[in-house]
Amino acid sequence: MPPPQKKTTAQGPGPQKSNVPKVHKGKAGTVKPGPDGIVVDELDAWIKAKQLIRPEDQLELSEQELKEEIARVLTTNNPQIPSNIVEFSFKEGCFVPVPPTTQTVLLLDIEGTILHRDSEEARNQLQGIIGIEDEDDKEQRQSVELEEVTLEEEDEEKEKTEAEVKEGEETGAEEDEDKDREEESKEKEKEEGEEGAEDEEGDEGAPKQGLGGSPQLVKAGPKKKLTNQFNFCERATLTYNNAVRSLETQTIPPPRATFSANVTQWIIYDAYQNDFEAQQREKEKEKEKKEKAVPTLKPEVKKKDLALTSDVTNRTLLAVKTLERMINQNTYDDIAQDYRYWEDPSDEYRDEEGTLLPLWKFVYEKTKKNNVTDLVWSPTYYDLFAVAFGSFDFMKPQSEGAMCLFTLKNPSFPEYVCTAESGVVCVDIHPVHPYLICIGKYDGNVAVYDVHLTQTEPQYESNSVTNKHCGIVWQVHWGVDMPDGEVNFFSVSADGNVYNWVLTQHELTQTLIISLFLSCDPIAGPDGTQISMTGCGTTITFHPTQQLIFLIGTEEGNIYKCSTAYASLYLATYEAHHMPVYKIDYNKFYPDIFISCSADWRVKIWEDGRSDPLFVFDLGCAVGDVEWAPHSSTVFAAVTNDGKVHVFDLNINKYRPICIQSVVSKRRNKLTRIAFNNKLPIIIVGDDRGCVTSLKLSPNLRKKVKPPKKGPTYTERELELMKLEKLLALVREPPTLTRPPDLPTPVDT
Repeated sequence: MPPPQKKTTAQGPGPQKSNVPKVHKGKAGTVKPGPDGIVVDELDAWIKAKQLIRPEDQLELSEQELKEEIARVLTTNNPQIPSNIVEFSFKEGCFVPVPPTTQTVLLLDIEGTILHRDSEEARNQLQGIIGIEDEDDKEQRQSVELEEVTLEEEDEEKEKTEAEVKEGEETGAEEDEDKDREEESKEKEKEEGEEGAEDEEGDEGAPKQGLGGSPQLVKAGPKKKLTNQFNFCERATLTYNNAVRSLETQTIPPPRATFSANVTQWIIYDAYQNDFEAQQREKEKEKEKKEKAVPTLKPEVKKKDLALTSDVTNRTLLAVKTLERMINQNTYDDIAQDYRYWEDPSDEYRDEEGTLLPLWKFVYEKTKKNNVTDLVWSPTYYDLFAVAFGSFDFMKPQSEGAMCLFTLKNPSFPEYVCTAESGVVCVDIHPVHPYLICIGKYDGNVAVYDVHLTQTEPQYESNSVTNKHCGIVWQVHWGVDMPDGEVNFFSVSADGNVYNWVLTQHELTQTLIISLFLSCDPIAGPDGTQISMTGCGTTITFHPTQQLIFLIGTEEGNIYKCSTAYASLYLATYEAHHMPVYKIDYNKFYPDIFISCSADWRVKIWEDGRSDPLFVFDLGCAVGDVEWAPHSSTVFAAVTNDGKVHVFDLNINKYRPICIQSVVSKRRNKLTRIAFNNKLPIIIVGDDRGCVTSLKLSPNLRKKVKPPKKGPTYTERELELMKLEKLLALVREPPTLTRPPDLPTPVDT
């Protein structure tokens, strides 16, 4: 099909209109063309006129030439194709012309079913012609017609034979049948004549068949309507509804009989007993059948199967944990990058201030209504920490508690969870065996868990009747292993007793270390007996180097220095605070320095052997927890009930904190606990809504001492000790100098 023709009008470069002057109507008035093609306005004559420049080589054409239309036909033939290309043929031994290659590229070829309305085939369809038949189709149609004719003849012969048999019986009927047959034969002849005439007319209108077997058109009678092929309905969907049928049956009624008897209590009892015995006998028979049918496995085979199943479950759990950590790492990628590499650049412009960068938040859905009562980092795994969930609001009914192990690698869900019927108030991880964890509860019991085991039940637990505390267990602390290798820990409670718990082979045994008593006079009881007042312990901590020495804080505000070797004596008494002491912590570098906090808003730093504090800080709110930093001898942090974290560095500022930052809302939440990481510059704080927040210290909050340029080299620990000694020298009172005795006067001889 040739491409469409494109008509273009050839216009020469000359003027397209006649040179008749034309008047233009402008804004200011009439405009007339001036000489040399200059347009001049009558009113705007003072404006510079516009001049039309005509090119010198412009071709001048007449009006007839300008109006002439030149038709250009675009074809696919390339006139620049060489037509006489030859190539040498080694077969024939001469140059052979190469046929020209086609210059058209077929991009899309689809056979369509759409016909143009004016085409011959479309007209034939509109006139009622069904289609086109070949020779094969014609022969097939003729064979079908012959078969129909033979069948009709056979039917006629059968009818004739039947009529001959019944001639004697029905003579009158034969005449009627003959008449009917004659009429039918006449009608058939008429129909055949009409069909022959129609065929002749159709043959006259149809094209004749050629030698090569050209197609022949067949007349289809009336015009056929062209239906829309896209608007149809499947016959399979037009189904009939099944007829509704009623089915009735008749059964024999059950037999009936009248029964009457006198029933008493013992008859009913005997009947129930007989029925129960019959049921038991049937159960025993079923058990015997099952034992005979199922072969019993050997205990060795059972152990092997259990070992295999446990190995498979452990491997699947490990794979699932690995996938969970990978997903969390991708989810919290920004926080992980800040955790490793981000440092606050603003610390370069402020020497005495620092900031805390919030990182992950650790929440367990089932403990959102509990308070975070204790936080402890694992001494072996730097990314693992334990959280105790309980309640400090003792006026409300205590809910269930829990102890969870979280890791920085998976902030979405705890690694280990164990629940308790009572609130968990304190927790501690063994420094040598990190899989052993001891907890203290609100009801006075203590328990020990083994994290290696999959079960969440405690391995050791105190007796709920006699072998327990009579008050809240405020703190637990692992002690040094005994000479026999037995593991033990200490606990302090509100009942004023300090117990030592030893993990034996089968049970948890206790030993009373000391019973706290007040230094006031005894009070007379109802019967006149004198009753001594006992103290209530709230916190306990052991000396870093002397394992027998420990400090106890009480609700009265006093701090007692005790020893495990003496059960009824205080080595020293510090009148530290006016309200309950919440926490005592020894300095990580200087063991004779310890710090305490209380509900009286104050944090005090003490030196062993001095009755007066070295430093006193008022934070303006009840202080829930305080702890020395493990990386510096002069840095400590505290949390208050107004939701703030206070970080002090005595080497930079001895009077004010270098960082005060709000972590939770003051009106809704309050902070309860704080803990420093042993290796990373991270602290974790807990609030009263069961949430643990991790914070990163800025560079100004973890400055290290620079070694002297000259002189001997010192280790990092020695530099920290020197820094603290220099600070304490400014606070300590100078020693009192005693005057030496006068020398005797010499005697003259």
